[in-house]
Formats: sequence, C-alpha cells, structure tokens
Amino acid sequence: MIKGSCCCNTVQFELSNEPSFVGTCHCSRCRKVGASTIAFVKKEDFKWIAGKDCVSVFEPTAPYIYKRCFCKVCGTSLGEILSTEDSFPIAANALDGETGLMNQSHEFVGEKPSWYNICDDATQNYGHPEDA
Repeated sequence: MIKGSCCCNTVQFELSNEPSFVGTCHCSRCRKVGASTIAFVKKEDFKWIAGKDCVSVFEPTAPYIYKRCFCKVCGTSLGEILSTEDSFPIAANALDGETGLMNQSHEFVGEKPSWYNICDDATQNYGHPEDA
C-alpha cells in the first residue's frame, strides 16, 4: 500500500499497487504548477481516504488540454487526481511512500530551462514521447 497526501494532509489517498510509469515533463506549464514528475496510476488501484471535496481544478486554455488539480487549503499540486480515465497521472510529489520505480522518461526537453540538468539515463523526448 502506498499512501499519498497534500502538504497539509487534507487530501489523502492510497494506491494498492505501484504506479505503472514515472516520468518528468519539462514543459513550462508543468514547471509552473510545481509538478513536473508524474506517476501514472490505474483507477482500480486508487482509493480516496479524505479531502476529495478539497481538490480544486485548474481548467487549461488552448493549446493545453489537461486539467490540473490542487489542494484548496495548501496549494499542493496533485496532477490529474480527479480523472475518471482508466489510467491517469498524479503528481509524484504527493506520494508519501516509495514506489519502487525510477524516472523512466523525460518529455518536452526542448522546453527545459538551461538551469535544469537531467542527471539520469531515462529516455529523453523533444516533445511528447510519441512525437519523438
């Protein structure tokens, strides 16, 4: 069981299995919301413990399409934690326990700022992995 929460512990959840994938996005939008590293989880592995009603959603403007969720109390970025998809990304920073996974991919390295150095051997993609 992997537990997760926001900074103030208002939002709490559990994962019954490890995420299927961990990756880092270097696009300006992900950097600005404070959640560049994401963990993909399966809907059936995700369980709300507390605080679902304290999650706020940021609706994007074009060309972005992904909604971003935050704790209304402390502002912790939570990824797409309210998604109804079979698999969805949550912010890896919201995981309290170890996943057993290492970063597997970097996307949008074409938007990576010069001050950030990639220090692992994960696959690097200029845009989305399918655009590489």
